[in-house]
Amino acid sequence: MLIENGRVAGHAFLAGMYEDDYFPDHVVDKGRLILLRLCGRIEAERPVGLPALYALTHAATEEFNALDEEFCAAGSEIETCAREMIAEDFWFVAEAYGFTDADHEELIATRDW
Repeated sequence: MLIENGRVAGHAFLAGMYEDDYFPDHVVDKGRLILLRLCGRIEAERPVGLPALYALTHAATEEFNALDEEFCAAGSEIETCAREMIAEDFWFVAEAYGFTDADHEELIATRDW
């Protein structure tokens, strides 16, 4: 997936999760891909306004909801540290695409982790 935004292309998504052995890399890889797909959708759809952005971030959050089952199956889970790292990367994405007034909690409002 080609990402045009230079800040995003150079960002190490979920870096803290990769550094922690509690989170299996093969599952974290899937989370990283969710975030990259979100960026791709933002670039392709060019959402205008926060409601349009939130629709995209909520869909990506739903993917993370499903991914939590894979973390659990691998002896891990999306726990406090992971939640913070994932939320930080959602905020990074919003900011990188100019949505600096996005609400941190609303970006991931559909989470169940």
